[in-house]
Amino acid sequence: MSIQEILTQVKSGALSLSAAEALIRENPAERSYEEMGFAKLDTDRKKRSGFAEVIYCQGKSDEFIGQIFRRLYEVEGEVFGTRASPHQYEIVKEFLPEISYDPVSHILKLEKEKEHIGCVAICTGGTADISVAEEAAQTAEYFGTHVERVYDVGVSGIHRILSKEAIVRRANCVIAVAGMEGALASVIGGLVKNPVIAVPTSVGYGASFHGLSALLTMINSCANGIVTVNIDNGFGAGYVATQINRLAEMGRI
Repeated sequence: MSIQEILTQVKSGALSLSAAEALIRENPAERSYEEMGFAKLDTDRKKRSGFAEVIYCQGKSDEFIGQIFRRLYEVEGEVFGTRASPHQYEIVKEFLPEISYDPVSHILKLEKEKEHIGCVAICTGGTADISVAEEAAQTAEYFGTHVERVYDVGVSGIHRILSKEAIVRRANCVIAVAGMEGALASVIGGLVKNPVIAVPTSVGYGASFHGLSALLTMINSCANGIVTVNIDNGFGAGYVATQINRLAEMGRI
């Protein structure tokens, strides 16, 4: 059904406004993006998924990155980029002087004030994992999640995570970030009733194979309720954790 046909039926009373809205949202012609020549900005993404487009900075041309940040900020009123370098920060700052850069998480952002709901706990095996954990934490916070950080609680000192058990147990979702052998996710999975998102990191000596060892441990965990994202994918973990947290706060799980 075309947009004109939908509007005609609304005018005649044959179709309600809510039904018309649903039909329009299903119409591919109404799924918009902005053509920039070198990029197609997905300006409709927030309507479809509840999350605005995020910029993956690594590998982007100096010529394009500032323009992309500025335009997304104009559309959304805020903007968020991952895997940014200090050099890219200097470029983007020329387009958006108020942009902030975190050298730990490598995140570039300029955001609105917002309410942070629910609770996601983010745990790391060691301090070397914090870069990935902060990518997850700041992603979740950008999308409106309250985050509790529980860092450096790896299994080589099991009493450390046990001393923080109350925090991780009350969270709607737990993100476990670890390199080496990646056992932290299994330990946490045995302590909590809510979902655990395991994030393997590329931290470790040679036989860790740049995170492959932790990835395989997490995928093969004997603890239930654990899902695993890709190596060093803090952004993916923070995104999914926010989806889980939103559902929990809505009373759906």
